[in-house]
Amino acid sequence: MTRVKRGNVSRKRHKKVLTLTKGFRGAASLLFRTANQQNMKALRSAYTNRRKKKRDFRRLWITRVNAALRTYGFNYSEFLYILKNSKIVLNRKVLAQLAICDPDTFFKFVMSLK
Repeated sequence: MTRVKRGNVSRKRHKKVLTLTKGFRGAASLLFRTANQQNMKALRSAYTNRRKKKRDFRRLWITRVNAALRTYGFNYSEFLYILKNSKIVLNRKVLAQLAICDPDTFFKFVMSLK
């Protein structure tokens, strides 16, 4: 069997991983094996956190809308029930934005539903 020289291929692969892990602490940015492990871990975390970010923002919007509604004597669940029954389709992001940026309009909107 003939000998396969693969110095160039492995060097390219090692260099690719080490550039991806630039800025990691300690051996995670210097040694290939640990850098490769940390790179895989980082990519895994990035994947899960892209999904987690959606959950976190939804929680934030709900909290903001609930806080704004409580000043007007409502709570979040009652408000959403009224919204659904009156066939108004506004998502939580828009409601939170309205509550923070334009409280007067949000107040008028809430009172129109009452």
